[in-house]
Amino acid sequence: MRRSGILLPIFSLPGKYGIGSFSENAYKFIDFLKNAGQKYWQILPVGPTGYGDSPYQTFCSFAGNPYFISLEKLIREKLLTEAEVEKVYSGDYTPSDNSVNYEMLYNTRFPLLRKAYQNAEKKGLLKKPAYKKFCAENEEWLTDYSLFMAIKDEMGGISFTSWPKALRIRKPEEIEKAKERLADDMGFYSFLQYKFYEQWNAVKKYANDKGIEIIGDLPIYVAPDSADVWAHPELFQLTKEALPKRVAGCPPDGFTPLGQLWGNPLYQWEYHEETGYEWWIKRLDKCRGLYDIIRIDHFRGFDEYYSVPAGDKDAIRGKWVKGPGMKLFNAIKESLGDIRIIAEDLGYTTESVRQLVRDSGFPNMKIMEFAFYPNEDGGNSEFLPFNYNNNCVVYTGTHDNETLMGWLRNTDEETFKRMMDYIGYGKMARTEYNMKKIAQAIIRVAQNSIADYCIIPIQDYLYLGNEARINAPSTLGGNWSWRVEKSDLNKRTASKIRQITSIYGRI
Repeated sequence: MRRSGILLPIFSLPGKYGIGSFSENAYKFIDFLKNAGQKYWQILPVGPTGYGDSPYQTFCSFAGNPYFISLEKLIREKLLTEAEVEKVYSGDYTPSDNSVNYEMLYNTRFPLLRKAYQNAEKKGLLKKPAYKKFCAENEEWLTDYSLFMAIKDEMGGISFTSWPKALRIRKPEEIEKAKERLADDMGFYSFLQYKFYEQWNAVKKYANDKGIEIIGDLPIYVAPDSADVWAHPELFQLTKEALPKRVAGCPPDGFTPLGQLWGNPLYQWEYHEETGYEWWIKRLDKCRGLYDIIRIDHFRGFDEYYSVPAGDKDAIRGKWVKGPGMKLFNAIKESLGDIRIIAEDLGYTTESVRQLVRDSGFPNMKIMEFAFYPNEDGGNSEFLPFNYNNNCVVYTGTHDNETLMGWLRNTDEETFKRMMDYIGYGKMARTEYNMKKIAQAIIRVAQNSIADYCIIPIQDYLYLGNEARINAPSTLGGNWSWRVEKSDLNKRTASKIRQITSIYGRI
């Protein structure tokens, strides 16, 4: 079971046209993983992103991000021409190779994809059995999602909570009128989902054939402006006007005195229990088709979740409410059998959360960047490797943390000293050369641990600083945009990673 992998979001892949995609660079990265002796590729959620571009705030739990559709593949299929694409991505819209400009993508990508859709329609591809089969098999969510996006476009992109009431609360006669009025736009969004799944399934098969498994990411909550909430208000704590009663967040602490106000609608867990957790079972069933292993974000929310009155400006008036606990996971197991799940149990952890993780049997997460801070009573951190059991996943850091080099540059002297003592380096100046040696030592400590899984963000193998950070929580702008340089994914780097992985018995 000793295996290791690399964390790299799809959008961070190298390539043309402004964002990582399912182009040949996805296949080349899989080859890189194979050469580096890795068994896992961990990615972030792949849903269509909304305001703030966060993959944790998507327009639908079941849909894929159209930005990830490879334009190069559409060109090879003669649904676009290279000249059409190159004309768009030139001049003021020349994309960067090392960061994602989401505003540029919003303004340029959909006109090209719509042209591909129109060409597919002209060629009769939408009448082919494969397309009809996809639409039929996914009809339960695809129709709602496509209509949701079509109405959103018609409304200038505003949140569905600001739509006319008849559409917001889905009066049947208004929904039928919208379906008739927006039939072509619905067809466009259904086509995008077909191409997303077609291309992703090919990437995943290539990875699996190379011995690489995909670790995907499932956000616990859905976005407030999503087809999930609009189409199924009964699943959430909403008013009769389809507006949230209470929303998700985190309580105040030493870092955030006002707490964190996430704004996601909370689940109506009593209703979910009455239905045998049907929606969650469907969601996990979809995910197990997308991924080999599912990392569930904010796992502690199944034990207790923090509930804040909707409309509050901060999270001070929130309260902890009991979640479904093992009833949910027992129902999932009874329906779907054993699913490989990683429990993200970071943050404020209680004994009841720890017990839920133990009862589930899912591996939980250990973060090396957290290991050198003392726990609440001043003792050794649970993130120090000698406190692990084997059923866990060790990371140097996650997408929400500083890169390892960034953390080494910025951590306080006391923590830095504690870390240096642990790795046996004693006193050493924080020069760039020394910190690269220290970063490698921390990676080695993680690889050497008894954790069954070891996942390292690619930035840490490349000794990149916080310019390569994926996300700084509670901030807007500059997140979810970093992309790896194509030249960094070379044979020398793969060989270095393979050597470390081999030394510690993870090949």
